[in-house]
Amino acid sequence: MNLGLGPGRVPGIPAWMSRRHFLSHLAGAAALAAPATTFTNSIFASAPDLRKRHKSAILLWMGGGPSTIDLWDLKPGAPTGGPFKQISTSADGVAICEHLPLMAQQMHHMAIVRSMSTREADHMRGRYYMHTGYVPNPNVTHPSYGAVIAHELAEQVPYLEVPPFVSVGGGSEGPGFLGMTWAPFAVDSNGNVRNLEMGVDPVRLAQRLEMLATVEQRFIGERRGGSSEDHSKVLDKTVRLMTSDQMKSFKVQDEPAEVRERYGNTGFGRGCLMARRLVELGVPFIEVDLGGWDNHANIFPTLADQKLPEMDKAMSALVADLADRGLLDDTVVIWMGEFGRTPNINGGAGRDHWARGWSVVVGGGGFKRGIVVGETSADGKEVATEPYTSQDLMASVLKALGISLETTFTAKNGRPMKIANSGKVIKELFA
Repeated sequence: MNLGLGPGRVPGIPAWMSRRHFLSHLAGAAALAAPATTFTNSIFASAPDLRKRHKSAILLWMGGGPSTIDLWDLKPGAPTGGPFKQISTSADGVAICEHLPLMAQQMHHMAIVRSMSTREADHMRGRYYMHTGYVPNPNVTHPSYGAVIAHELAEQVPYLEVPPFVSVGGGSEGPGFLGMTWAPFAVDSNGNVRNLEMGVDPVRLAQRLEMLATVEQRFIGERRGGSSEDHSKVLDKTVRLMTSDQMKSFKVQDEPAEVRERYGNTGFGRGCLMARRLVELGVPFIEVDLGGWDNHANIFPTLADQKLPEMDKAMSALVADLADRGLLDDTVVIWMGEFGRTPNINGGAGRDHWARGWSVVVGGGGFKRGIVVGETSADGKEVATEPYTSQDLMASVLKALGISLETTFTAKNGRPMKIANSGKVIKELFA
């Protein structure tokens, strides 16, 4: 189909609209994928009690594979232990890294699962597996945490005008067979929407939307598949979203200076602050990305001087804020990467990929807090207790949010797919 000037132009597209100009704005509208729910500002304005009852989840994604043996499961005195010391925390009997002093004060809100054992030690495969509970399969694309949780919880927030799955600072994994309605809405840590021009003149905006609607109706009429209908739903929400007061929740610069300082003037700090604001708004799932954990060389100065101070400040402020504002009981926080790192320190003073025994951290919602689940061997090379997988963790997160583990989806090929890949709940995480 020719979208440019001259013969073959699609009827209804203005002559001044070049193909490149059109596609840039079509991409902008596509960024606004949101659930096909009826949204009303009047409900949002008049139902503060309803907003207090919604459930949310925040995933703090540590891209690259963080060295959990140096953060949450230290091995002092062991040849594999590294130079970091452990310190006591606000949770009785729980010790973590000395370079996480602020998180040490918040561990009574959290739980460490030290007995994760998975098989995917490749970055892309591990990322997919930890986001979906499924290993990659060329025949089906599975929905991620964000898509599943947004799909299950969106009905709790009918007033919501922003998408129910927001990814801050990274692209997350997609909606898989659940469809683009549940795709991540990607923003940077300053609240800017990717591929979207926000300050558009109302007349020009109306022209663009009219043109896009014409194209969508043609696609739908040609029966090219469900993606055309998904885009049509996007168009129905574009103006509402772009002009909604709810978009202010993305603007962390509106917070007092002392609050922004408490989270830290970093991308991750702003992302965590934005996550808190979005939870207050009612967004069911927010993912905040902090990459840079693939530390094959010089791992200890990298952690001590860069990664851990940034993470410690933002994560601790987020947990404390959620607790202080009465939001933590209805908000699950998950900290994880795609795998851990080797107990053995390599010749470059770094650690390599390791999926056999590592840790994740969770808190809030229905989780038991201030505890450690499982343990690894004295050298950190093996899980010494019952091992847990990605699907077990996902099942536990869903349970903590009150989502039924009996839920079954139907993939595009007609095959039934059990939520969380039939993972078993980590029983120690629940009272």
